[in-house]
Amino acid sequence: MDLEALRHANFSALNSAISDWGTVVKSLTRLEKQSRDDMKAKADKADWAGVNATVSREFISRTAGEFSDALTQATSIHNILKDTYDELVGYRDQLKLALDDGFEKDKLSVYGEAGGGFRVIAAVHPEPPGTKEKAEALRDRIQNLLGSATTSDSTAARALKAIAEQADYGFSGATYADRDSAADALEKADDMAKLAKDAKKMSPEELAEFQRTMARYKNDELFAAQFASKLGGKETLQFWNDLAEVHRGASGEELKQLQSIQRDLSMTLATATLSDADGMQEWKKKILDEATTAFRANSSDPLRPNGAMGYQVMSSLMHHGKYDSEFLDAYGKQLLKMDMAPAGSPGMGTNDLWKAGNVTDLVFGKDNGSDPLIGYMKALSHNPEAALETFDDKKVFEHMMESTRYTDRDGAVAHALESAVTGYGDGEKATDIRPHSKAQVALMQEVMHAVAQPGTGADLVNKATGESFGDMAAAYMPEISLSVSGKGAESIFWSNSQHPDGLDTLDTTRFLYETARDPMGRAAIIVGESVYTASCLEAHIAQPELFDGKTEDAVKAIAANAGIIEGIVGHSVADAEIAGDLEAEKEANDAIKAKGDMVKSILSAGVGVGTVALVGTAPAAAAAGAAVSGFFGGIAGTAIDRLLDGQQIDGALDQALYDSGGKLNDAHESANVQTQESAIKAIEEHGSKELTEDATRNMIRVAIQGGWNDSDTMLEDSHARPAA
Repeated sequence: MDLEALRHANFSALNSAISDWGTVVKSLTRLEKQSRDDMKAKADKADWAGVNATVSREFISRTAGEFSDALTQATSIHNILKDTYDELVGYRDQLKLALDDGFEKDKLSVYGEAGGGFRVIAAVHPEPPGTKEKAEALRDRIQNLLGSATTSDSTAARALKAIAEQADYGFSGATYADRDSAADALEKADDMAKLAKDAKKMSPEELAEFQRTMARYKNDELFAAQFASKLGGKETLQFWNDLAEVHRGASGEELKQLQSIQRDLSMTLATATLSDADGMQEWKKKILDEATTAFRANSSDPLRPNGAMGYQVMSSLMHHGKYDSEFLDAYGKQLLKMDMAPAGSPGMGTNDLWKAGNVTDLVFGKDNGSDPLIGYMKALSHNPEAALETFDDKKVFEHMMESTRYTDRDGAVAHALESAVTGYGDGEKATDIRPHSKAQVALMQEVMHAVAQPGTGADLVNKATGESFGDMAAAYMPEISLSVSGKGAESIFWSNSQHPDGLDTLDTTRFLYETARDPMGRAAIIVGESVYTASCLEAHIAQPELFDGKTEDAVKAIAANAGIIEGIVGHSVADAEIAGDLEAEKEANDAIKAKGDMVKSILSAGVGVGTVALVGTAPAAAAAGAAVSGFFGGIAGTAIDRLLDGQQIDGALDQALYDSGGKLNDAHESANVQTQESAIKAIEEHGSKELTEDATRNMIRVAIQGGWNDSDTMLEDSHARPAA
């Protein structure tokens, strides 16, 4: 910016733009609130059918999201414009003051020249003593002001352009409080891309700076897109391959530093893929093009002739963050085609496929990065939409499930499946209620069917997968309840699922039985059933009109359902003969506490209301409710308290999974008391006139016994059992 431009600058047009954008922000704030609290809230609770169940609901959800992004982008633009206006007006005023001071105090005049320069000369003759020094000082003062104004103007333009380029359609989620923060993000991105051009030359101080910067900016859209674009796709792969080689065998503080860098770099690249800027389109294309390239870290070493394949390098950077769905789809199709290429039964040849070629441990953790499907599955676990799209291909689903028998990818696959069927990414906190779509229910049925297979299904449940299978069961407690109760119970076991009766009873029974063998799996089932039962009871007792009949009939059905599910779990444990295993006892107690604590924190936040269906209660995962009403009386929370306060396994074969309230010593009695107490608490909480305490306790006792007996019969008909 030259002297005359700043001296005579008129910022009225910029001020008008700020005012206009302020109006836009106010309008979008109102529209965003309406779309979220009115339009989307009603859509989530609506009983959709047909095309509306998928297309309309999704459209409304995406539209609400666009309003949110539009508000974020408009706010950022308004903030940057206002900050830039304030800075430029300030520089203009400082320039005028400098010119006035120069003339009045030092008798100096300043003239602009063609091309943008300026001259400082004495305004009187002869020149007073010290004029030369004063002229140089004024020149430097003016030059600094012009430089600062130029920086303010140019970086604001760059930031605004970058924000606009983040999305080809719709709006970006980039948020900035002022021009400085946006400009700093872009500048830091340039610096880090330059550093990453050669990992082998990074000094310890530079590596520490890289670590700090990635940690700070990993969720910053402008930084992420600028960093990845500047570095380049192939260069990104080479950087990580080289860095892993340089720090091969890291331990102690060095290992912690590399783990931090890997996590934050993964999240940075995930954020970058959300950008539609031209540079990121090229980055994504390069990653796909270089997927089969061998990246050699030290080609001069004759003992290390091969390099890690691009797939292996990229997938090792996919363990964290939510990658763009389209990018994951394109990347996954290429990768899965290669993974499924070996001849033979589904999944059998994949392990040998990835053993050759990888000479560097690309993951500073339990995994070494040799199997790229692990990282890819981790990425899917953070993107439910992409996960569902991937597993919607039955060949892919079958291949991935079977491949877990021959590889170490079983836990990653289970987490990806959990994300797909629940709609919540691993680590995502629930803020809304998401119904299960028909596609999700269909996939859940496929998972159940695979685990239910005689002779082979049980092998799919282990320490790596059991918890995820249990979380899926907890998430699908409404559908499971309908499945085991049978037709006619739809008005009792409420849910907002788009396909509530989409699960097969035989597969459901066997799935619960096999999953309950794992401590974390059965803990999830127990907690999920307890919360769902308590919530169902509260819903029907608080609002008898939900069921067109006697409330006591609804209570009987809910209690019988609890007896069936708890019975299946109890029989599974007894049949496995693990009750005498002290280590298994401790695992089960710890598992119930972990699940209970997680669900308590979720329920206390008010996410689950009315008829509750749990999802993903794995560490740092989410839960949500299938609501039929807006009340929340704390009945479900009280049910969890009883589990946590009285959990105990004492070692005898006929002892069950926990001892609620210190009074119970087997799963049957525990289910009985849990259900009774939830019902009585609901009666007290909502002042039921229809139900009395004594009659309700006896009614539940009979129903639980009936359900427990039914569970034994169902298992005899569906599963070969050692306890039979």
